[in-house]
Amino acid sequence: MRIRSIRLTDFRNYAEAEIAPCGGVTVFTGDNAQGKTNILEAVYLCCTGRSHRTSHDREMIRTGADIARVRVDADRRDGHHDVEIILPRMERRRVKVAGNVVSRSGELLGHITGVLFAPEDLRMVKDGPAERRRFVDMELSQLRPSYYYALQRYSRALKQRGALLKEISLGNARADTLDMWDAQLAESGASVMDLRREFLKTLAQTAAETHARVSGGAEVMTVEYAPSAETADAGAALAETLREMLLHARQMDLRRLITSVGPHRDDVRVLLNGQDARAYGSQGQVRTCALSLKLSELEIMRRESGESPVLMLDDVMSELDPGRRRLLIGMLEDVQTFVTCTDPTDLAGAAIGRVFRVKNATLTEENA
Repeated sequence: MRIRSIRLTDFRNYAEAEIAPCGGVTVFTGDNAQGKTNILEAVYLCCTGRSHRTSHDREMIRTGADIARVRVDADRRDGHHDVEIILPRMERRRVKVAGNVVSRSGELLGHITGVLFAPEDLRMVKDGPAERRRFVDMELSQLRPSYYYALQRYSRALKQRGALLKEISLGNARADTLDMWDAQLAESGASVMDLRREFLKTLAQTAAETHARVSGGAEVMTVEYAPSAETADAGAALAETLREMLLHARQMDLRRLITSVGPHRDDVRVLLNGQDARAYGSQGQVRTCALSLKLSELEIMRRESGESPVLMLDDVMSELDPGRRRLLIGMLEDVQTFVTCTDPTDLAGAAIGRVFRVKNATLTEENA
């Protein structure tokens, strides 16, 4: 896949911008807070339907504007693809694919595909389970739109069940009214867990191979799925198991006013030489694990689709030591890559195609 153009209108600090990146490495350089990351955010929004920085569309609309627009055009093996996302301040967003408004946001998935590696991803291994679930959710949603829809159904049912728990505690509803939401949670939750389990098997193998290269074979990295419901069941059997577990936990959930069982409480364990990297990994080891996971994401998407997604590196070069930097640069061959940085010397050795200096949301091309 190759992105041909990126167009921004009243997005973040950009009034208007149109960018034609090269097929290799395109660099956006400049001081902090000038708009470099906003470009990658716009591309990632067209890949996944989500920003990696905010869950509020209004935050992406330029101050003083009523509506923001982002459009990405790309060529894939099967032809031209374009995604446009329109963010009105007072209405719901609209999504266009090939110029046509789509009724569900998930319909944009698979048209523009990308892997984003940002500074916050370096905390993916060290921080709590939510960061690792988010990593899995974003990757799987691009690979399997069915996962995206299952996750949406699960999130809605989880929210409704949480509201009902509070109503029951106030005496405004009966406890048996939870049965309907338990059934919906169990059905959609089983779909989420089945797809996570399948994906993490592939990720574990790819990440182990990638990490062996990154670490020079000095360490063994293991990735394990740690579901909140420990069971080997799948499909309908898993749904029934989840329903029974929810029923068993009902009294506790009513006391605590939370849902204690389900994929919203899953984790992904990352081990180094058999030990939990969160507890025992050094800062350098944790960063190496995060880098291995992201490079594995890129490889899995390439295998699944038969072509490379765009790779976006948001100011991570300065966070890596020279050895890891060289390794990452060596992985950029045959991958369209967008890099943001304050110091272009961090990219020494990379075959840079185009360089744009960004200042106050204005792009000026420089010699590569």
